[in-house]
Amino acid sequence: MGDLDRPPLASAPPALRAASPLPFADPAQPDAALESFLHRAASQLTAWMGSSLARSPLPGLSVLPSAVPEAFGLPSEALLADLQQLMDGAYNPHHPGALAHLDPPPLAASIVGDLICAGLNNNLLAEELSPSLSRLERSLCSWLAEAIGLPAGAGGIPASGGSLSNLMALVLARHRAGLACCGQAVVLCSQDAHVSLAKALTVMGLPATALLTLPTDASGGLAIEALESRLKTLRTQGVPVLAVVATAGTTVRGAVDPLEPVADLCRRQGIWLHVDGAIGAVYALSDRHCHRVAGLAQADSITLNPQKLLGITKTSSLLLLADPAGLEEVFGTGLPYMEPSWGGSHGGEAGLQGTRPAEILKLWLGLRQLGLAGIEAVLDGAIERRRHLRQLLASGDRLDLKDGQLHLLAFCPAGYDAEQATHWSAETRQRLLAEQLMLSRPLYGGRHHLKAVLGNPHTRAEHLERLAQLVHASLLPQL
Repeated sequence: MGDLDRPPLASAPPALRAASPLPFADPAQPDAALESFLHRAASQLTAWMGSSLARSPLPGLSVLPSAVPEAFGLPSEALLADLQQLMDGAYNPHHPGALAHLDPPPLAASIVGDLICAGLNNNLLAEELSPSLSRLERSLCSWLAEAIGLPAGAGGIPASGGSLSNLMALVLARHRAGLACCGQAVVLCSQDAHVSLAKALTVMGLPATALLTLPTDASGGLAIEALESRLKTLRTQGVPVLAVVATAGTTVRGAVDPLEPVADLCRRQGIWLHVDGAIGAVYALSDRHCHRVAGLAQADSITLNPQKLLGITKTSSLLLLADPAGLEEVFGTGLPYMEPSWGGSHGGEAGLQGTRPAEILKLWLGLRQLGLAGIEAVLDGAIERRRHLRQLLASGDRLDLKDGQLHLLAFCPAGYDAEQATHWSAETRQRLLAEQLMLSRPLYGGRHHLKAVLGNPHTRAEHLERLAQLVHASLLPQL
């Protein structure tokens, strides 16, 4: 067949030409372009943080630049301009009126820790990939476990959020109870326990009915009589109990379950006790405040989230255990493609996550920047703000106040039904936002409340006093 008889060749579009050189840092010398980019980004961030008072905690407008990459990579100036748009629409935790959620402003050292973590890009999957950071992680987890009262030899593993810490704890509890193949096992907790427990049981392949929620007492803690009675019934029925989960800091009112009697009951019956201390376990780090979570150290496992009060950047959660050897029993796979660990076990063998960034850096740097005195000062301030606001709102007895031992306070007008509470909470929240005071609006006990989280160190007495004035002004006159 001649050339004229051949079918024409398909024409391919020209390949996109990559930027030259690719935007990776120079490994042979300090990269001037990267240094300039970081300096400009840092200036942009500090300008945003330093102008927080000029903006509301909750931005009125969320602007989204293009979400997809262009045909060719953008220069740093364009990237920073797009980044500024997102920053302008971001939640503003640095504002003293940011009182809605468990999201305090971050510590300077923790921000730096996040930056260095990204630049090092070490992988805590295996010790060969993160030799110094793996040792640091084990050491800091052991110190934290013992600092909150767990016995010598205690330790743990960081996790990306309290939900994952709770999941790993329940998987470990199931393993230790020998119930890995039992679909009838149950978990007991209070009706105010965190929603992550239901998610954990779903992931574990258990039905929704496996989570048995029990009533709370007048203080918001788990009613110990109800727990004792339910355990007796389950024992009579032959239903296996996987674990009891106590809460040290409920999400709406910051209540703490009666940890000591719960621990005593679990010990006598040989049941694993996990404490979800995502909110409150940090109080055990202070001699002055550890009584607020008395009995915490009697748990088999504890979730602790420094991100919720101590200013550690997200995410920062830890699962701490009296006997951390159980982690490798459950999650160890041998990692046959890695060299053996030099110090016990690889990070990927001690938890559900394999590849993990060095989140321990931001926690380590943040805690060292605070020091023990700084940790105590953060806790002191949070408790004092809650006490002050409670005192301001309690005058006149026209509000139902719901709080606990920690730094959260929820409230609703006394005598309001569900419909009245819904209307009042929505309208009052908007009035507060108009004056740059942001509270959340949880549904609790069948009625919407307003909730203040008093962990923001920038919040001063004058902010709380103005908040109380607006709340009192929102109440209908007494008939």
